[in-house]
Amino acid sequence: MSQISGQRRLAAKVLKCGLNRVWFDPEKIDDVQRAISREDIRNLITEGAIAAHQKVGNSRGRARVMMTKRSYGHRKGPGRRKGAIGSRTVSKERWVSRIRAQRKVLRDLRESGEIERSVYRRFYRRAAGGQFRTVAHLKAQIEIGRAQ
Repeated sequence: MSQISGQRRLAAKVLKCGLNRVWFDPEKIDDVQRAISREDIRNLITEGAIAAHQKVGNSRGRARVMMTKRSYGHRKGPGRRKGAIGSRTVSKERWVSRIRAQRKVLRDLRESGEIERSVYRRFYRRAAGGQFRTVAHLKAQIEIGRAQ
């Protein structure tokens, strides 16, 4: 194979790849040995006698499968978690999602006529002050307010 080391070097330059990625067709090795110019090498490449192996890389197939599973909640259990809740989801993001949900419920209750505007306004301000942990807690407090 030492007779074709020059051809391998030329082919690597023409193909813009490393020496190890150059492939010669074993059945056309005589043609490769006769090639002495870049033009000869280019012609052999178009014929398919010389080619470049595909780059070797790490497959992301398994990573994609895991990402799709995580998107619907799998592989996120307590054994997978590292770091406090605040490091996994920023406290501001948690607040924003919570307050938006509470305000949406209040708006729906006001528009359906279940609570008056004054009650809506009072509970809106209390929600803004962080008085309710969840939507369920907010609804429970509204029910208590009705009972009184």
